[in-house]
Amino acid sequence: MTHDDIDIIGKNVKDMYGTFMGKVIGTITDIDGSIQAVGIDCGSQGLQQIQYEQLVVQSSVVIFIPKWRLDSQRLLREKQLTLRRLKALIDIVSENDDMKEDAEIIHEKYKSKLASLDELENQIKAKLDARHAELDEQLKSTKMLLFDAKVQYKSNEISDNTFEIVKTCATEIIEHVTHESSEISNVKRRIADLDAEVTTITAPPKEEIQELAVSYLGNTEQEVQTILPEAPTDPVHYSEAPLANEPKSPLPTPPKQVKTETSHYDDWLSRMEAQ
Repeated sequence: MTHDDIDIIGKNVKDMYGTFMGKVIGTITDIDGSIQAVGIDCGSQGLQQIQYEQLVVQSSVVIFIPKWRLDSQRLLREKQLTLRRLKALIDIVSENDDMKEDAEIIHEKYKSKLASLDELENQIKAKLDARHAELDEQLKSTKMLLFDAKVQYKSNEISDNTFEIVKTCATEIIEHVTHESSEISNVKRRIADLDAEVTTITAPPKEEIQELAVSYLGNTEQEVQTILPEAPTDPVHYSEAPLANEPKSPLPTPPKQVKTETSHYDDWLSRMEAQ
């Protein structure tokens, strides 16, 4: 048994949010003596084997790191590094256009790496969503337990000391669940930001899009000009005589003059002039 085995066996195990999980009762080692997994007595949940990479051994306790956290950190680290290299490659090509052909092979390599990371990202997102749903159920159950304890306390079924114990434990669980849920949301947001950055880098530049649009419009105009109809060569005769069967339209009648109303003085003056 190695020195690491002695240090870890018998210690209590808590998750990174402070919740007690169990006690280490043994280890599984490789042929070279390195620890591969750790056996933890989790009470009613039985013996669970946890990968050693998910544990951080401290002086008095062993800290358990969730698998989703390790996987998401690995994904973010690899994706950020691939993006930085892709940006550096683009900058090199922009500074020296002669290296475009040489950089094309490396460019495809990084694009292939991003595609493989997309598959891993989908798996991690599914794990994050599943864990988020589990935490929501735990939060609901804890709040229901705390509320029921309040009802029992008000009905004098439990003592003050018992209610305070339930309240303290439930509050700790709520804080742990809220903390982990918040961290999952932050990880999902960081993944979304990287996805947007990948889309920006891999999308064609606006200048190329404008050039394609201009070339397309130019080709369209040429095509339109080539298919214009030719002017007629034979003379066209116009006949001024009306057709035989065409009905003659009556001449328009002039509009009637509208007489304005006259005053009594105008009528009297017109009669005097007539005499």
